[in-house]
Amino acid sequence: MLYKTYGQTGKKISAVSFGGMRFPNGQDLDDSAAIILHGYRQGINYFDTAPLYCDDKSEEIFGLALKEMTPGTYYVSTKSSHSDGDSLRAQLENSLRRLGVEKIDFFHIWCIVRPEHWAQRKAGGAVAAAQKARDEGLIEHLVFSSHMTGNQISEVIDEGIFEGVTLGYCAVNFPYRQAALAAAEKAGIGVVTMNPLGGGVIPANPERFDFIRAADDPNVVAAALRFNISHPAITSALVGFSSIDHVDQAVAAVGDDFKAYDGDHIAAMKTHIEESFDGLCTGCGYCLPCPQEIPIPQYMDAYNQKMLAGGDNALLGRLKYHWNLPAGEAGKCVECGACEAACTQQLPITERLAHIAALADEKQ
Repeated sequence: MLYKTYGQTGKKISAVSFGGMRFPNGQDLDDSAAIILHGYRQGINYFDTAPLYCDDKSEEIFGLALKEMTPGTYYVSTKSSHSDGDSLRAQLENSLRRLGVEKIDFFHIWCIVRPEHWAQRKAGGAVAAAQKARDEGLIEHLVFSSHMTGNQISEVIDEGIFEGVTLGYCAVNFPYRQAALAAAEKAGIGVVTMNPLGGGVIPANPERFDFIRAADDPNVVAAALRFNISHPAITSALVGFSSIDHVDQAVAAVGDDFKAYDGDHIAAMKTHIEESFDGLCTGCGYCLPCPQEIPIPQYMDAYNQKMLAGGDNALLGRLKYHWNLPAGEAGKCVECGACEAACTQQLPITERLAHIAALADEKQ
């Protein structure tokens, strides 16, 4: 297993980390914990969970697994999305109890999807409460998790509050997340990438994503992980594992003989994405700002799932579980055309927003 130093914390974490939201049966605590423990025995030492994952069972699953691990040989990450400081503190204390640990190694201010969410976390006292808990020893490292654009994430990083960030980064959206990675590298903070496999879209569409493979990559999963970990600013790729086989496949991609992609390969990937991804939104954010304050890139990302995974259920699932956005908000579009005029790919944005809004009407 390859290990990389997380920012300036001095902690070396596994280049593949374990995400705890995709257990096939989260109600079966023992079977789910067994997958975690297999990852631990394969060298994974960074374990990420959160309240509400797996119908609010994920932290309990990890608590069961952590009992079997040697203290000092792993790092645990959990999160809170509360804006109110007292609510964050209560959630933190509950996480400590369920995980069975005295402190959270990496505690996230969670799910900052829009700049106003970040403002709310500060104004509501959540950030101050987390800092106080860190001073008390309940949190070791304060970090944040975000799905914002690269430039928006950079602005948060530049405030100098956090020691690390967890952000979405994969072979589809990487040209437009570089600003965040550059800011993280400049600030010397750690970076964990969520959805390095595109939320499962990449392995589900191996032929479409075969362009990311180099000659010595056995499959697109290995290529997607190798691509992430090749970036010097990225500490670890966070994978939501659902089976022991998936763990083994990911671990094999980051063995002791790991070799980073060279610049020519990554440049070729970027060109392919910009020129050949017919109809897929690459998340550049040029469609913003929207006069109606619709988070267009997030809705277009969800529409990507419809195109790649097949069907509206994939679209709605992405909105609900990844972005926490209602489909109905897309109906605020007044078809002014500003977004389409700015879109570098000339996507039919207003048509797609109308489709998403119609799905909300169907569900009523």
